[in-house]
Amino acid sequence: MNKLISPSDAASFVKDGMTLMIGGFLGHGTPERIIDEIVATGVKSLTLIVNDTAFPDKGCGKLVTNNQVKKLIVSHIGTNPNTGQKMNSGELEIEFSPQGTLAERIRSGGAGLGGILTPVGIGTIIEEGKQMIQVDGTDFLLEKPLRADIALIYATKADDLGNLIYMGTMRNFNPLMAMAADTVIAEVEELKPAGELSPEAIHTPHIFIDYIISVH
Repeated sequence: MNKLISPSDAASFVKDGMTLMIGGFLGHGTPERIIDEIVATGVKSLTLIVNDTAFPDKGCGKLVTNNQVKKLIVSHIGTNPNTGQKMNSGELEIEFSPQGTLAERIRSGGAGLGGILTPVGIGTIIEEGKQMIQVDGTDFLLEKPLRADIALIYATKADDLGNLIYMGTMRNFNPLMAMAADTVIAEVEELKPAGELSPEAIHTPHIFIDYIISVH
């Protein structure tokens, strides 16, 4: 199967009302070209599962700024004033999840688990509406798994089968999200023929990747 597609092809998969996971940390390791194409389509009422909303003109913040998002599942929004304004005005629903908890919820979604047990958030607004489970006398919150219709991720290198390598902190949420969506699209800096990547260097195996976009 030829997995190579264009950014506009990738954007065409995204429909109104879908749930997207988008990799990145303050825009680092984020598939910017795919996001630009989604902005251009005007698709709306999206739910985003992201670590943060970057900045008004960078990363998934561009989707928020362009009024294409109805809900965020996110660890923080402080770097994007547009997100805070939309939350305060009631235009945007936000579910805050502590960063480590968010990562583990995505991981459990990818692994087919029923969620995770964590003490983080007990005694705060984070516990509202959540089930409390006691294990050996200690209370834990049940945090449910997260999955998405589409994951949009970014990698430093890939081969044309879809094996991925992330450089440094570009890894962030990308490998977890690659396991937790029905369709996974990877935007990559450098594309190599199959067999040229060292097997022990691969972070995300090709089995998780449906489509590839090469930015060069």
